[in-house]
Amino acid sequence: MSIKEMIQDHPQVGDDYTDELGEAVKHAMYCAAIANSCVDACSSHEMDMRECIRLCSDTSDICTAVYRVASRRTSGNVAVIKSLLETAIVACEASAEHCGTHDNPHCQRCSKMCRECVEDFRKALSTMN
Repeated sequence: MSIKEMIQDHPQVGDDYTDELGEAVKHAMYCAAIANSCVDACSSHEMDMRECIRLCSDTSDICTAVYRVASRRTSGNVAVIKSLLETAIVACEASAEHCGTHDNPHCQRCSKMCRECVEDFRKALSTMN
């Protein structure tokens, strides 16, 4: 089963479906999980990882909101979806930049996922009516 197909099959989406939004929802789900896992891994380090934990926690929560709200398409609510995508871009950029400064594999993976999401969220925004 694909979340993209689920959104596309919604009876009220019709011509308003874009592959870009479907991809953004899918990657928001992944990013929420990866950032949450990064938070857990950061909490196991001896060094001070508070900033990373905070940024990744925010990113995980915001990406969760993105995929939950953007996958509900009854009555549209496009303005809210756009606002969440814009907020997620800010959160993902901050996490990507901060995690990118750490040498450990979990932060590098989180940084990469966040950067991919920023690109996907921008593409989705550019295609929404």
